[in-house]
Amino acid sequence: MFPIDRREFLRDLGGTLVTGSAAWCSLNSLTSARAEDVAIDPTIVQFRSEMEGVVRWIEQAPREKILEQAVEKLKNGLPYRQLVGGLFLAGIRNIKPRPVGFKFHAVMVMGAAHQLSLDASQADRLLPFFWALDNFKGAQAQDVKEGDWTLSAVRDAEVPSASQSRARFIEAMDRWDEAAADVSIAGLCRSASSTEVMEIVWPYAIRDWQNIGHKAIFAACAGRTLDLIGWEHAEPVMRSLVYGLLNGGNTDSAAPYDKNRELAGKIRGDWMDGKPDPDVTRSMVQSLRVATTEEAAQAVVTQLNRGVAASSLWDAILLAAGELLMREQAIVPLHATTATNALFFIFRQSGNDSTRRVALLQAASWIALFREGTRQRGRFPDKPNIDAFQPSDAVPPSIEAVFDGLRQNRDTAAAQVLAYSRHGGDPARFFDAARHLIFTKGTDSHDFKFAASAFEDFSYASPAVRPQLMAASVYYLRGAGEPDSPLLERTKQALAIL
Repeated sequence: MFPIDRREFLRDLGGTLVTGSAAWCSLNSLTSARAEDVAIDPTIVQFRSEMEGVVRWIEQAPREKILEQAVEKLKNGLPYRQLVGGLFLAGIRNIKPRPVGFKFHAVMVMGAAHQLSLDASQADRLLPFFWALDNFKGAQAQDVKEGDWTLSAVRDAEVPSASQSRARFIEAMDRWDEAAADVSIAGLCRSASSTEVMEIVWPYAIRDWQNIGHKAIFAACAGRTLDLIGWEHAEPVMRSLVYGLLNGGNTDSAAPYDKNRELAGKIRGDWMDGKPDPDVTRSMVQSLRVATTEEAAQAVVTQLNRGVAASSLWDAILLAAGELLMREQAIVPLHATTATNALFFIFRQSGNDSTRRVALLQAASWIALFREGTRQRGRFPDKPNIDAFQPSDAVPPSIEAVFDGLRQNRDTAAAQVLAYSRHGGDPARFFDAARHLIFTKGTDSHDFKFAASAFEDFSYASPAVRPQLMAASVYYLRGAGEPDSPLLERTKQALAIL
């Protein structure tokens, strides 16, 4: 079984914030760990030695002291990769990936936080990671309240041999068998390459829309983060992922997958040699406003067989996702962007022709699901379509001016961004300004996840649609007039002694 009871890992949660000179005093007062704090519990999953100590520190640190302790660790030479890896693995061990969302965002946000930090200024580079540390402690405490789930140690005696792991894993996943899938993925991680493991997992990551696409999002996050921290840590991560992928069982929400696998076989063999067609992108966006899941996927197949490039269809899907967020700034339309980003990532990462075809078809079908999910909430305001949205009459004097007024009127800000982009505005300046505001004012995992998705999708989209995608992103970015994150001042004080 995956979940088990565990010894108490948390110590002294709660209390007051540590700031200013008190932060420095707290560092000097740190004491050696007690024997019971470092004892190994054989019933829970253990990590490699270079990560286990970091994970235990993160698990046991009080929330109100963890930022200052992190600074001390960095000062003493702890590598950034180990710090990120320790936090990610602490989430893997301590937070239940069911449902794949809610408090589990503390794990899924790690890939996005790192992505955003890569292009951040030196002064901002650690801000997303420190936010993620505090966010993990909150999720960890919530998990304790909800039953204190922990990823158990794998049943080594049941792990299949290298020659049997692949077939056993596929059989287990096809019949939604949790116990068999758990030991089989462990066997795969011990015997197959990282590429082989992910190629086998990708189809199951895109199999169903349950948890509004979070299964694909988690899979993409796991692959990205393991690329950073090292695939030697893959086994526990993949076990957590598989446990999440099997959440919900075989329900009707998996229906598009079975039909799309059939449709994928009807695509011409040389589909990757298609030519870009902006007219098809525009017509596809129109189709996605009304199509059923089957109609959306069939439209993709028809265009591919006509010789249209997959890139033109991805452009349409990205635009359709952005349009949903323009209509309502809420969780369901937000995930039209983040889930599409995950499917697009899988499409680019996979070397399996069938997986790539199905990922594209699923992306089109899921837009229909997100659209109807948004309509069912009863909030679908009549706004201009993304392809009919007009730029402002004047180019804004600066990109900072756009973010200054964003909170007051997002429609106006989006029109200004569209004018800025179409008149040769530097995308890097836009993303730099947006990124800084996320780091300083963001309070939710979705602030980071959405931005990382939208910025990446922009870079892979065709130049002709990038202005519209940039404008659409404004509907979920932070504005300069919003209050700073409650954690920001404490983070600054902790970093001041670095």
